[in-house]
Amino acid sequence: MDDYPQILHHGGANGVTGSCHRLQLAANRALLIDCGLFQGQDADHLDSLEQHTVRFSVEDVLALVVTHVHIDHIGRLPYLLAAGYKGPILCSIPSARLLPLVIEDALKVGFTRDRALIQRFLEEVQGRLVAIDYKTWHTVIDDERHRIKVKLKRAGHILGSAYVEVDTQHKASGKSQRSVFSGDLGAPHAPLLPAPKPPYRADVLVLESTYGDRLHEDRRHRRDRLKAAIDRALESGGTVVIPAFSVGRTQELLYELEGLIHNARSDCWRELEIIVDSPLAARFTEVYRELKPWWDAEAHNRLRSGRHPLSFENLYTVDDHEAHERTVDYLAESHRPAVVIAASGMASGGRVVNYLKRMLADERHCVLFTGYQAHGTPGRDIQRHGANGGWVGLDGQRIDIRARVETVSGYSAHADQFDLLNFVRRMRHPPREVRLVHGDPRAQAALKAKLLEWAEGAGHALQVTSGSDFLAESAAISAGMDEGTQALV
Repeated sequence: MDDYPQILHHGGANGVTGSCHRLQLAANRALLIDCGLFQGQDADHLDSLEQHTVRFSVEDVLALVVTHVHIDHIGRLPYLLAAGYKGPILCSIPSARLLPLVIEDALKVGFTRDRALIQRFLEEVQGRLVAIDYKTWHTVIDDERHRIKVKLKRAGHILGSAYVEVDTQHKASGKSQRSVFSGDLGAPHAPLLPAPKPPYRADVLVLESTYGDRLHEDRRHRRDRLKAAIDRALESGGTVVIPAFSVGRTQELLYELEGLIHNARSDCWRELEIIVDSPLAARFTEVYRELKPWWDAEAHNRLRSGRHPLSFENLYTVDDHEAHERTVDYLAESHRPAVVIAASGMASGGRVVNYLKRMLADERHCVLFTGYQAHGTPGRDIQRHGANGGWVGLDGQRIDIRARVETVSGYSAHADQFDLLNFVRRMRHPPREVRLVHGDPRAQAALKAKLLEWAEGAGHALQVTSGSDFLAESAAISAGMDEGTQALV
């Protein structure tokens, strides 16, 4: 029993994507926290489904707990079920509404467009979903061996996002542990969402570190940067293209743009077209509107004043592919300023690629990044080489970059270094161990140094591990399990 609980990582250990963490409770009992796709350089076989195959045991998994519905956290769900997982899928109430939409899209892209097959799979997923209220303990199992409880708390990343508290008790020994999995933590003052509050205590914390090496702009500054980028497009007769994921970032940007238009004094701004060119984003936005009870106080104040932050007069959506092609042609050839929000967020596919192929070589236009661009993605290449008049490969074509390339980091839905530190140091009883995940090695190293510096100053004994530290450990644990140590504990 002394060896349990253990934490193993099946993704997201020393990269930003593919989050999948295993809390091993005994040799034949485990919980799985997330099961996401690998993207960018985190993917070993970018053009192959092989990278998504679930190679770990699922027979002992009591439940899958979903922190939120971004594809790098739930995208391997079809592969998990194909590998034989038969247990429940625990998530927040808003995530239970959003998750089927994400999985339907993932199936169309990576599996099949057969409507009957997709519908059967979605019905299977729907039957597994267990929606849990925030701040409420949910008992996974309570028998003669273990009492395992899970609680979800708001993470402020996207609507429905949560961090996970897991209470484990081994009844024979009386040994207990509070394990906390951060998922993705949001930045304070994000549109629509209340800021995450840290838990009262944790023994072990699995903490994301996407922006562990940097600080974000404040909200007023980032809103000013967003407005300035659009102002330049208004002057030059160009389009601002914003690559954004369909869920989360799109809705936050719409909220901010509604505010800018509402407060605008110029006719140019009041007449500015805001175009969402993504059927999936449009569907998510509709569900976001239906989930108003989970919006923050500021958003509810706008509603009470008669404003509609996700449904305003200047907002247009593009549905079918023919309308998309007409919109690309019109904006590329006309001098009518507009803002286009289109997926994918890292420009690795989707409709945004067609805009970029037509507009990157024209200096009238602007590409505005508002979220993390993973290494190995076209978005990262554009962000990196655009300032130097470089080029990027899109759909096998070399596209010169003459359009302006700007980044407003404050719109990241991830906490920055300061926020991540606060998540730990504001706990009443901080953890004895922090395991850093979901970040590149540089970000993990920077956050690790800051955590150890804080712990030393506070006189708190803290072990911090990251990436390569526990990949070898996870491999050793997995090997030991494979050798047949299956005795009941």
